[in-house]
Amino acid sequence: MLEKHYRRTEVEEITGLSRSTIYDMMNRGEFPRPVRLTAKAVGWPESLIRGWLESRPEVV
Repeated sequence: MLEKHYRRTEVEEITGLSRSTIYDMMNRGEFPRPVRLTAKAVGWPESLIRGWLESRPEVV
């Protein structure tokens, strides 16, 4: 079964993070890096985004 890949705007909606925060966190190794989908497009595998979300502390 093929895994769904999210584009950046979808990742922003799912995580609640802005574009600049996503890239800052990627540079610090705190957020997963996307994978190349085509010569000009990248996406984040759903499993990486789910894993990242599950690893975050719950806000009470």
